[in-house]
Amino acid sequence: MSIARGLCIFVFMALLLASNAFAGGFQLNEHGAKGMAQAGAFAARATDGSAIFWNPAGLGFQNTASAYAGVTLIMPKVSFYGPTQNNSGAENKMNTQIFNPINGYVVYPIADGLTAGFGVNNPYGLGTEWPETWVGRFITVKVDLKTFFFTPTLSYRILDNLSIGAGFNYVTGEVTLSRRVPVASVATPTEPMVNLDLSGTGMGFNVGLLYKPTTDLSVGLSYRSSVKIDAEGTADFTPNYAALSFPVGDAAASLELPATGFAAVAYKVTDVFTLEADYQYIGWSSYDELKVEFKKNNTSSASPKNYQDTYIIRLGGEYDLGCWKLRGGVYYDHSPVKTEYLEPLLPDANRIGYNIGFGYQLSQHLNVDVAYLFIKFSERKAENTIHENNFDGTYKSTVNLLGVNFEYSF
Repeated sequence: MSIARGLCIFVFMALLLASNAFAGGFQLNEHGAKGMAQAGAFAARATDGSAIFWNPAGLGFQNTASAYAGVTLIMPKVSFYGPTQNNSGAENKMNTQIFNPINGYVVYPIADGLTAGFGVNNPYGLGTEWPETWVGRFITVKVDLKTFFFTPTLSYRILDNLSIGAGFNYVTGEVTLSRRVPVASVATPTEPMVNLDLSGTGMGFNVGLLYKPTTDLSVGLSYRSSVKIDAEGTADFTPNYAALSFPVGDAAASLELPATGFAAVAYKVTDVFTLEADYQYIGWSSYDELKVEFKKNNTSSASPKNYQDTYIIRLGGEYDLGCWKLRGGVYYDHSPVKTEYLEPLLPDANRIGYNIGFGYQLSQHLNVDVAYLFIKFSERKAENTIHENNFDGTYKSTVNLLGVNFEYSF
C-alpha cells in the first residue's frame, strides 16, 4: 500500500468516526495535534493546514501543497453531588462516553504568495448522557450536538513578512435532546421520554493577518464570525399517552454559535525553541436562550441560558530536534456559564488544560503529530439555580484527550 493511499484511507476512517464533543461551553478547540500539543497557542505561526481554523493568513507562508488530517479522542468524567435542596449529597455519575471530533485540511499554493485551502472540522459540539433513572432525569438524560464547518479559504502574502487571509464557512448542525416528563400516575404508570431531533445549516466567515517584523518575532490576529443555525425536525414521546396531548410532530429552534477571535505573539527564543502566547475571545453572549417551537397547537418551550462573553489564555512552545519536535503548553479557560444557570446539560466550570506532544518526520513527505491534553475543572457549586427544578449541587469534572494528525506534502 502506498503512503498516499494509506493517508486517504485514514482520512476516510476519520470522517466515518466523526461524532460530537465535550468542551468549554460547547466549543471545541482541538483542530490539529500540532496546535493542540502547544495548548492551542498557534495563531501567530499557523504552519500547517489547521491555519484555516487558527489564522487563515498562515496559509500565505506555506509554499508546499499538503493534506493534513486527524482525529481527537475525548474521554470526560463528570460527577454530580446533590441536589442539596432535597438534602441529598449522593454521587451521580455521567455515563462513560468517548467522542471523536475530526479535522481535515488541504493546502494548495496557486502562485507565489497566493495559497488556497479547504478545511472540514467541528468547532462546536456537545455530548452528555446521564442514566435514564437518575435524579436529574426531568432536566436531561441525553444531549448530542454536532456541527461541521466546511471552509474554503484564500491567503495572500502582501509583503515578504505580511500575509492576510479569509474564508467562507458553510455550517451544518444537528442536535438530539432527550429527557423524561414528570407525569407518572396510576393512569400513566411510566414516565414518558421526550426525544427532540433537529438539524439545519448556517453561514459565516473568518479572516486573519500574520506579520513577522523580525525573523524571530511573529504577530497574529484572526476572527471567526458568529453563525446562526435555523433548525427543524420532530418531537416524539415514548410512550405517547393520548390523554396528555403531547406536542408530537414538527418542531423548530434557532442556535447562534458565538464569534471568536485570537490575538497572538510568538518569539523564537533560540535557534531551536519557539514560545507563543495567545488571547482568545469568545462571544458567548449570543447564546441567551434555547427556545423550541412545536408546530402542534403553536406551543413553545424556552430555557434561559444568558451565557457571558469570555476568554482563554494560552501559552505553548516547540523544541526542534530535527526529525523530532517536542511540544508542550498550558491554558486557562474561563467558563461562560453563570452560577445560577448551571445545569447538567452542560456542567461547565473554569478549567486549566495541560498539554504535551510531539511531531515526527516519518519520511520525506509524511509527518505525524501526537498530542495529549488533561483538563482539570474547578469544583463548581450550583447555588440558587433558576431552573424550574431548582437543581442545586456540586459538579466535579476531568477530561482526557488524545489527538493524532498525519500530514502528507506533495
